[in-house]
Amino acid sequence: MTTFEVAVCQLDSGIDTDENLATMLEYVESAAAEGADLVAFPEMSTYVGDEERLQRVAEPIPGETTDAIARAAAEHDIYVHAGSIFEESDGDRVYNTSVVIDDRGEIVERYRKIHLFDIDVEDGVTYQESKRVAPGEQIKTVDTPFSTLGLSICYDLRFNELYNALADAGAEVVFVPAAFTLFTGKDHWIPLLRTRAIENQVYVVAANQIGDKPESVPMYGKSVVIDPWGNVVSQASDRSEMITATIDTDYIDTVREELPCREHTRPDVYESQ
Repeated sequence: MTTFEVAVCQLDSGIDTDENLATMLEYVESAAAEGADLVAFPEMSTYVGDEERLQRVAEPIPGETTDAIARAAAEHDIYVHAGSIFEESDGDRVYNTSVVIDDRGEIVERYRKIHLFDIDVEDGVTYQESKRVAPGEQIKTVDTPFSTLGLSICYDLRFNELYNALADAGAEVVFVPAAFTLFTGKDHWIPLLRTRAIENQVYVVAANQIGDKPESVPMYGKSVVIDPWGNVVSQASDRSEMITATIDTDYIDTVREELPCREHTRPDVYESQ
């Protein structure tokens, strides 16, 4: 398959996990009805709210939430990238975890966010994700009938080494589910996404949260699909909605053949310094 259709859902998730999940399941049905092969959701798709509650809303994977999404995926014959949900751990913190479910309702991969959002910007945003969330330790890709997918979450976007490694591992389409804030998003969201697409010659599929959040700062939205040349293929407006785009894997090959910059890297030089 050289082309496939992806649906990207921009959510305004809040504290009601049941309501958030119901919204996701409606979008799975809508995406399938529009002919999408895969539907993608943002970070913290099932809960955005008081950090003190993360231990209470965290679930095992598989668990009730992923089971419900898996049933919908199988019913509608569609792959689902569930954005990220909070996963139980054995410690006193949770994981921020992406789950990919195939069109038979099977979990084919999970990815725990590696880079945690600990920042303190003067007159801006103060947040310490690592107080409540434990970091993941593994880079993950997923082989599908459409393409090899690379997994990342939100703040990971600022670390080009991760995306270089995903491309080296064969990723052609990289997912960036996010809860990117308005404060940083207005300056950094699209430039960083375009950069990751251009430097690694991959499609980037980035579903973001939108809206004012309880116990949090406003989210930027602007969910987007970007091609390997850095062009914005599809972009959401400033509301909860679903956008669609065509991913053309032949175009990835064309870009990489015409501008083979990944073949020109010099790790022998970089590592010798």
